[in-house]
Amino acid sequence: MNGYFPRLLETTIAEQSEVTGCIVIEGPKWCGKSTTAKLFAKTVIELQRSKTLEKYLMLSYSNNDLLLAGEKPLMFDEWQKIPALWDNIRAEIDVTRGKGQFILTGSARPVEDKNRHSGTGRFVRIVMRPMSLWESMESTGEVSLGTLFKGAANISGNSKLSIERTAFLICRGGWPESILMSDKNALLAARNYYRSLIEDDITGVDEIKRNPARAQWILKAYARQVSALASNRTIQQDVNPIDEKTLSSYIDAFRKLFVIEDVAAWSPKLRSKTAMRISPKRQFVDPSVAAAALGSSPQDLLDDINTFGLLFESLCTRDLRIYAEKFGGTVYHYHDEKDLEADIIIHMDNGDWGAVEIKLGGRQIDEAAKNLLKLKDKVDSEQMREPSFLMVLTGLDYAYRRTTDGVYVVPIGCLKD
Repeated sequence: MNGYFPRLLETTIAEQSEVTGCIVIEGPKWCGKSTTAKLFAKTVIELQRSKTLEKYLMLSYSNNDLLLAGEKPLMFDEWQKIPALWDNIRAEIDVTRGKGQFILTGSARPVEDKNRHSGTGRFVRIVMRPMSLWESMESTGEVSLGTLFKGAANISGNSKLSIERTAFLICRGGWPESILMSDKNALLAARNYYRSLIEDDITGVDEIKRNPARAQWILKAYARQVSALASNRTIQQDVNPIDEKTLSSYIDAFRKLFVIEDVAAWSPKLRSKTAMRISPKRQFVDPSVAAAALGSSPQDLLDDINTFGLLFESLCTRDLRIYAEKFGGTVYHYHDEKDLEADIIIHMDNGDWGAVEIKLGGRQIDEAAKNLLKLKDKVDSEQMREPSFLMVLTGLDYAYRRTTDGVYVVPIGCLKD
């Protein structure tokens, strides 16, 4: 495909196709789901086309044989437009027992139906996000997250990203089409995406009618709390007058659109009794959404180092999620009652874990390393494994391992899966 950038998720799709009947690829609009899914499909049904949608809506209620006809794997793009597809596909898989028969892509969760089968054993959900810096070829990839989990003795690397370029990448985001555009057009495309989100998508995600102006206020208030442990009450105070139920409805809608993707709290076994904060850290699937909601340009970020740092954490969180999930890892955050924190904890299915502090500049590296070492000492190593690595993820130039304490210092522009 002309201009196609390979995605790390391709490996996951290929692996899951061998063990389950239907792959469900979910994620925000414009992140590349359809393009990547078509690499694996032999028949593609595009339900965003009105005539195609009308035809398959009719078939979903009248003729299951024609509904699912076509060479397999059979792909339904934007499948949530016909929720009945789920149970029809489940029934087909139950009969054939075949693997890798169907691919569903969706940019919104369908309206909940308590009668819809869970799909356990027949379906597997995979989340696709906008592109990481490694996928967009803007990271050198000299430091591998997988290698850090294996205990690399030494690392080295030299990021090619200036602080100005990093500010631009935050505002542009990882949207595949925008990566091929000029810088000016890419920023415009990111703003257009945001406007479409609040003017069109928010009103069609479910059966609830919503106000685009209110959606804009709420998303802006959410963006003001990016990378923070803010309660709904805090966000509500920023968009008064609005009641808690209405606020929750809008936030849930943005989640259904895969735009909001908070970071859950990590609950390790500790040596001593310490209360941990269980609130999620407010986060977006891509930093460009937060930047657009705040009306921030790359120059605005350079002029406001605090906002720059928070959105830099959002960028790093996106990339770490993409890299970690390739190996079965999950991203969390840690924060306890004594304000000891780690911006990111990557916990693997096999029990391995690594802790990450995210710092845009170099002045806070020593403090960040101390915090990571405190967390390491606090975790009960008799009930949990020692951390595979401690890392300060930065916007700096060089990757290295500190000789004093073994903490890795890695520029986001050097990292890969």
